[in-house]
Amino acid sequence: MTTSTETSVRLQIEVAVPVERAFAVFTEQFDRIKPREHNMLAVPIAETVFEPRPGGAVYDRGEDGSVCRFARVLAFEPPHRFVISWDISPQWQIETDPDRCSEVEVRFVAEAPARTRVELEHRYLDRHGDDWQSERDSLGTDGGWPLYLQRFAELTAP
Repeated sequence: MTTSTETSVRLQIEVAVPVERAFAVFTEQFDRIKPREHNMLAVPIAETVFEPRPGGAVYDRGEDGSVCRFARVLAFEPPHRFVISWDISPQWQIETDPDRCSEVEVRFVAEAPARTRVELEHRYLDRHGDDWQSERDSLGTDGGWPLYLQRFAELTAP
């Protein structure tokens, strides 16, 4: 389910794993969740790294060793939530001004011992300035956050 409000995109999905496992898969296997075609490097992506700590980064490393940091880890609270910045402009370029970056919060809610609801909220998209609505609309389409959640669900499937 996807809903777009004026400045946010919200999605949720349920997976048949305990909350601890859901959190671990999302953060430890983010390299397998983020599509390789979502690439701002000049070369193919060798890996996507999610540093699991406040102050860490989320970045792509190219096959030539080049790095593109596109998010900062703002909160990391296993197994319940993490928050990252979204340092990508509506023109799909790196934004270096933190005041012009949005945030992505992912919450993990235990629905049962072996069932977890994952809630993703990409908020403050208006901070990106002109044309922020196009970024919101793109992130809410099948090739945006829904694709990430689909890939996450596939990794947690039995």
